[in-house]
Amino acid sequence: MGKVENVALMTSGGLAPCLSSSVGHLIYYWSEALKAGKIDGLTIRCYVDGYKGILTGHSYTIPPEHWSKCSFLQELGGSPIGNSRVKLTNIKDCVARGLVKEGEEPLEVAARQLIADQVTVIHTIGGDDTNTQAAVLSKYILDNYGGKVGVIGMPKTVDNDVNPIKQSFGADTAAEQGALFFKNVVNESTANPRMLILHECMGRDSGYLTAATAYKYREMLANQDFPEGHVFSSTRQSRDVHAVWIPEMPLNIEAEGARLKKLMDTYGNVNVFMSEGSGVHEILAELEAKGQDVPRDAFGHVKLDQINPGQYFAKRLAEMIDAEKTLVQKSGYFARSAAANAFDKELIRKCAEAGVDAAIEGISGCMGEDEDKEGCPIRACEFERISGGKHFNYKQEWFLGMLQNIGQPL
Repeated sequence: MGKVENVALMTSGGLAPCLSSSVGHLIYYWSEALKAGKIDGLTIRCYVDGYKGILTGHSYTIPPEHWSKCSFLQELGGSPIGNSRVKLTNIKDCVARGLVKEGEEPLEVAARQLIADQVTVIHTIGGDDTNTQAAVLSKYILDNYGGKVGVIGMPKTVDNDVNPIKQSFGADTAAEQGALFFKNVVNESTANPRMLILHECMGRDSGYLTAATAYKYREMLANQDFPEGHVFSSTRQSRDVHAVWIPEMPLNIEAEGARLKKLMDTYGNVNVFMSEGSGVHEILAELEAKGQDVPRDAFGHVKLDQINPGQYFAKRLAEMIDAEKTLVQKSGYFARSAAANAFDKELIRKCAEAGVDAAIEGISGCMGEDEDKEGCPIRACEFERISGGKHFNYKQEWFLGMLQNIGQPL
C-alpha cells in the first residue's frame, strides 16, 4: 500500500462567504488526487464546530460515495460543519466553556485527538488566529509525539486583513452583499426628513470591506436609471455615499460634521459608510476613564458589537448636522453569511487545488496569493509569516478617486 492520506477539515472563527465553497473544493480535489493515483488511500473527516470539535472528539467521516455529491456546497452560505471561537492556548477559557477538564492542557488534548484519529493533513479554514493555532498544534505533535500532521490553511476573513495574503476568501463577496444590503436600506432616507443613515461594516483594523462595499454600491447606483434634472426630491445624489470612515484614516468628526451639514441642507439626508473599527480607541479611552470594563473575546479582541461604535458616532454626528432621525444599520451578518460569488469561488478553487498538491508533497502553510513574492503567486505561505491586522492601503487610485467624487478630503 502506498501513501494514504487521512484528511481532516475544520472551519473556525466568524462566518465568511467562503466556508462551504472551501469544503466543497477541498473534497473535490482530494478525491481527484485519489483518482489520478497521486495517493493510494483517502479518508475525509470533518471536525464539528472547529477547534471545539477537536477538543471534544466530535467528528465524522464523509463516505466516499458522497464525495462526488458535494458540488451543492458552492451555492451554500455559512459553514456545513459548524464554527466556534476557541483559542487553544487560552486554558482558562477552554476550562470555563467545558471544552477541557481542570488541569488539562488544550494543546495536549487536541494533539491526542488528532493522533487517535490518525490525521495526516488538516485543512484549517479560518482567519489568521485559526491558521497560526494549527501551526502551533502541528509543531506540538512533532515535538512531543514525533508525529507529523500537515497543515494547509485557507485564509477566510471578510476584513481582508491577513498578511501576506493579497485577497482573503469571502471579502469580495461580502462587499458585494453589503452593497446590495445598502441598496435597500438607502430607501429609508425617504421615510423621514433630515435622515442620517450610518451603514456600519465589519472591519476591526482594516477599512477594506467598508471601502469596497461603498465602491460596489456606487457602481450599482451608477447603473440605476434616474430622470434628467430634479424631477423628484430623491435623486442619485441623495442616495449616494456621502462619507467613508475607515480605521486607517484619522476621523475629524467636527470637520466632517461641518461638511456633511451642508449636504444635509442640500439633499435632506446623509449616508455614511463606517468601519466598525473606526474611532474605537476614542471609545475605549472614554470607557476606561469611567472605570468600565472593556468586553473582550477569547483572543483578547474587543467585542465591537457590545461597544457599538456606529451608535456612538451616529449620536455625535446627528447633533452636528441637525438630523431629525438617525438610522444605524449593520450589514455584517447579512454579508458574511452569503454564499461565495464567482470571484471568490475561483480564488478558492485555485487555492484548494494548489493546497492539495502541497499537502501531498508534505508542505504546510496558508494558501493564498503571496504579496511578498513577485507576481503574487498562489502558494502555501509559511505560517511564521502569517499575521492579522493588515491595514487597507487607502492610497489606491480607486479609493482616492471615490473620495474625490464624493467630496471627502483625506
